[in-house]
Amino acid sequence: MFRLEAISRLHGARKVLALDRLELGAEGLTVVLGHNGSGKSTLLGLLARTDVPTTGRISLNDTPLAAIGQRKLAQQIAYLPQRLPAVPGLTLRELVRLGRYPWRGALGRWQPTDHAAVKAALIATSGEARAEALVETMSGGERQRGYIAMLLAQDAPILLLDEPTSALDPGHAYEVMRLLRKLVDTTGRRVIVVLHDVNLAARFADRVVALREGQIAFDGAPVGLLDPAILSMLYAVPMQVVPGLAGQLPLAVVS
Repeated sequence: MFRLEAISRLHGARKVLALDRLELGAEGLTVVLGHNGSGKSTLLGLLARTDVPTTGRISLNDTPLAAIGQRKLAQQIAYLPQRLPAVPGLTLRELVRLGRYPWRGALGRWQPTDHAAVKAALIATSGEARAEALVETMSGGERQRGYIAMLLAQDAPILLLDEPTSALDPGHAYEVMRLLRKLVDTTGRRVIVVLHDVNLAARFADRVVALREGQIAFDGAPVGLLDPAILSMLYAVPMQVVPGLAGQLPLAVVS
């Protein structure tokens, strides 16, 4: 779906991203991994068009990304940034309703399809029972599911999420990734998500793209990532892979 060609992104004199060619979105769930400062969030920002490349071309379904109108783009891409805005006074249902803006506009009348999309998003994220609760009173995991419900209500075929598990404990992080995996498997959406956790990526991804210093250091199936030499190169610390529990994938750990 996305094609990036001869992409570079400079912050001042520093080149934070340099990609000769990359195609993303054909697989169900793609995880973008890498050390801090590797260019992960920069890459996602370019796909979401919250940032623009210094050089190069990005297209979506063979149309230049820059040529797509903002409302049309929001009908194709739903983006969840790393730093989420505060939503004081909003209930979960009201938050999820914001996802319908690309289809209704600011003053559009609510149609049965809008109500149905909001209800389906709440059900899919197990939020219907707390739909009238204030978002600000929810746990981190509940809030994150609420924002994912908002993306679902947007009804875009591509979801982009920047580190949706970074502020969550391991249990809630696992639940968020399991939810994304379920959405891919049951709705046919494509998800591109930035993560730090190698083991979450290996457990849930169809494809892993790992960046190091702004360049692609690994691109392939998760099983190929679980190699001590590759992991040690990516994170610049000695790492090893230990056997998982019966029937589970091996685990990457720092040596």
